[in-house]
Parts: sequence; C-alpha cells; structure tokens
Amino acid sequence: MIFVFAVVGYLVYTRIRAYSLAPTLQPTDFSKFSWYEVPFYYLWDYFYHAWICLLFAFTAAGLVYEFIPKEVIIKYMSSNRIAGYAFGAGLAPFFTVCSCTMVPLFAGILYTGSGIGPAITFLLVAPASNILTILITGEFISWEIAGVRILVSLLTAILAGVIISKTPWGKATEREHQISQNPRVSKETVEIVKPALDERLISALKFGGYLAKQILPYFIVGLIVVGYVTAYTPQNLVEGYLTGVRGVLLASVIGGPLYTPTLVEIVLGRSLLQLGMSRAALLSWLMGQPYDIPNMAAVSRIVRWKVVLTYALIAWVCSVAFGLLYGIIIGSI
Repeated sequence: MIFVFAVVGYLVYTRIRAYSLAPTLQPTDFSKFSWYEVPFYYLWDYFYHAWICLLFAFTAAGLVYEFIPKEVIIKYMSSNRIAGYAFGAGLAPFFTVCSCTMVPLFAGILYTGSGIGPAITFLLVAPASNILTILITGEFISWEIAGVRILVSLLTAILAGVIISKTPWGKATEREHQISQNPRVSKETVEIVKPALDERLISALKFGGYLAKQILPYFIVGLIVVGYVTAYTPQNLVEGYLTGVRGVLLASVIGGPLYTPTLVEIVLGRSLLQLGMSRAALLSWLMGQPYDIPNMAAVSRIVRWKVVLTYALIAWVCSVAFGLLYGIIIGSI
C-alpha cells in the first residue's frame, strides 16, 4: 500500500510542479553525437523523464487487472445486446497491454459463450487505447491526441463488432463457440473467499512486474531503433511522404500490418511528428495496432479467416477515414 501511494503521490507531484515526463532531445540535438552514442543518450533522456510515468502505468494496470471482477465481463458479454458492446469497449483497456496478449482473453470469452460482436469489440479496443498507451500518448504527444485516439478506437471496435455479428461467417463462428447450457443443472450458490487486501495488492504488483518483463525488453530495443530514426531520418523525407492524403494512407499501412511493439509506436510517432509528420497521419499511425500481422495470425487459430480479414479491413478503413477527418477538423492534413 505504501508503494502504491508513493508512486501515485510522486506522479501527482510531478504534475503540480509541471515537470516534463517526455524526452526533451530534439532531432537536431543528435548531430553532435557519434553513431554509437545515439542510443545511450536517447535511452537516458527517455527514462530520466519517463520512469515515473511507466512505473505508474504498470502499477495501475496490475491494480485494475486484480480488482475488477472478471466474471462480470463474461456475464454481460454473453449476448449481442448493447450491454455486451458497452462492457467489451469499456473494460477491455484495463485487461491488456497489446494486441497479442489480448488473444487468450478473446478466446476465453468466446468459449464462455460471448456473442461474436462484443468479443470482437473487446479484442480491438485494447491494443489502440489500453491504459498504458493512453497515459503515454497523453504525456509524450498530447492529451488531445490521446482523447481522440480513445474515441475513434471505441467507434472502430464497436462498428467492427456490429458488422461481423451480422455476417454469415460471423454468425457461423458464434454458433461454433456457443456452449449449451443444461437447464436441468441446478444453480448452486458458491461463496468465494477473497484473499486479504495486502495479498491482492502484492498480486497486482506482481502482475504489473510481469507486464514490465514482457514489454520492456522489446520496448528498449524499439527505443534504440527510434533513437537512430530520430537522429538520421531526413526531415524533408518525412514531410514529403507522411503528410497529406498520401501520408495518412502510408501511415495506416506501416502503423498497422507492419507491427510496432507496444508503446514504441508512440515514441516513434512522436519523433516522426517532430520531423514533420502531420497529426492526421499520426492518428492513423496510432490506430494501426489492432490489425497487425501477429494479432491476425493468432486470432485465425480461434475464428475463421473471414472474420479476421473482415475486422482487419474495417480497422484499416477506419484508420484512414478518421485520420483524414481529424486532419480536416484541425485544418492540417
């Protein structure tokens, strides 16, 4: 409990004192470093400012995963009613951190009897707007982009879920995974004894540590790559290819199927934004997480490829459409 309050308290303190939690080095700053010095300076700059934000995000993810009752999700997602979509879209971000870790939960929900629509919504919301990505997006890029990212991710996921639930292959998949309920089996009330609060807090922190061990090694490798991209990518190249309608289309492709590890897409997107990438293309880039190739390959082991390709196509179209719409609204495509 002391550790949790210390993390939250220090994060609040940084907000009150207006400390920057985002890296401060600009692309032009790297010109004075040798090629072998670039990753060290970039990693130092990143973790010097961002360590408390990352620590809070992993701690919060563990707390939410431990204390939100998972049986409630399964209960209310077992139909295609509005409540199922609401639970799928509203609670999915708290139970995952990337597209690949979402797949086992998606499978479990389907096999428990969830409707295909809410299950697809559950699958797609989290990769683009989970608790980690939104916190980091808000701190490193802007809270406007983070808010828009949440909104368009929710709309995309719900739209994909509704459409797939109406297709013949979606209905067939749902029938395959439905578990018949025997009405003759009496329902017994079982009293569940929950562990003590301190045990649950320790379990939450262990889960947060597990997430960190799963993500941080890939994240650090990604940061090293981002450091070199920031240092050596010509600004005119980014301004020429990642702006305008062509920029949105290109960002939707490289940000989606060409998988970017969790959180790295934010740091790389920030660097590209500094180099001249448009904010419309950035939004399209950030929306690419749910339809990456590893995710689609894993999901295809659970549902039919028609379902996978359908939600991938819908997610890609939405990433392009919402990217262009956002660019029109802010007057900068």
